[in-house]
Amino acid sequence: MVDGRGSGSRATFTGRLLAPDLARLAWQHVLLVFGSLLIAIVVGVPLGVAAWRWPRCAAWVLGAVAVLQTVPSIALLAFLIALMGSIGLGPALVALFLYALLPIVRNTHTGLRGVPAGLSQAALSLGLTPAQTLREVQLPLALPTVLAGIKTAAVINVGTATVAAFIGAGGFGERIVAGLAVNDTGAMLAGALPAAVLALLVQWAFDGLERMLLRQSRDADSP
Repeated sequence: MVDGRGSGSRATFTGRLLAPDLARLAWQHVLLVFGSLLIAIVVGVPLGVAAWRWPRCAAWVLGAVAVLQTVPSIALLAFLIALMGSIGLGPALVALFLYALLPIVRNTHTGLRGVPAGLSQAALSLGLTPAQTLREVQLPLALPTVLAGIKTAAVINVGTATVAAFIGAGGFGERIVAGLAVNDTGAMLAGALPAAVLALLVQWAFDGLERMLLRQSRDADSP
């Protein structure tokens, strides 16, 4: 009898986990994570370059993006809703974009600082402009560190995106919010488990990309 109840419970949870809304929620969650990540890359990498290029500004830039990370997600969403005058996808994307900035800006700055000065000087002596040196020498050498920051931002955003359901942005957090409203642990787990799996998949995908870049770098250095 105990085994039968256990099997029935597992079957019920599996049904809730694989319910027809899974594909919709997964798409919404991926859109939130990678949409905000793309915007953060477009903004964060130039900010990291600027912080490296003009050291006097570095403390201000890094301090500003660090402060954004300290703001509680619910408070930030409430502020953005008031500022933008709407709920849903827009404020959620902006909030996730702001949270993703710190690791991308910081790692871009750190990666560029780690490029040996001699290589940059050699490139300039060969006739490359500073912009060409940045594009052809410095950024490629800093890429592993930059990519690590992007990976960190992506994994953080997978978890943070669940909070976006509180303002109607969808994603796996929708199940968690529904479960919280009625104290339904099964519903909460049906949302938390796919989010955890997505975080692991994102982590593994970036790890694979890092290994591929490392192999390419080794092949390029070998005679």
